[in-house]
Amino acid sequence: MTGWFMFCATVLLLSLGGALWRIWQGPAPADRMMAAQLVGTGGTGLVLLLAAAQGWGMIDVALVLALLAAFAAVGFVKATTHDGAGDPEEEE
Repeated sequence: MTGWFMFCATVLLLSLGGALWRIWQGPAPADRMMAAQLVGTGGTGLVLLLAAAQGWGMIDVALVLALLAAFAAVGFVKATTHDGAGDPEEEE
């Protein structure tokens, strides 16, 4: 089973390489942010697969990475709105 986890982790690592390429080359800020979200999600999955293969010691790292990815998305949305408020429910 450990071999299967490592194979899946390798596939996710290749996916993360493609996402890093899109962050570096991305034509628009939204494309770069979507690639950064993929890095957060894929990185969380990668760390969870490695934790399953090696004894579940890195689960906290995966949770922190998922939390940071969510905060990055919220920060991007707040920074790209027209008035900077970021919450359409606050408008009158």
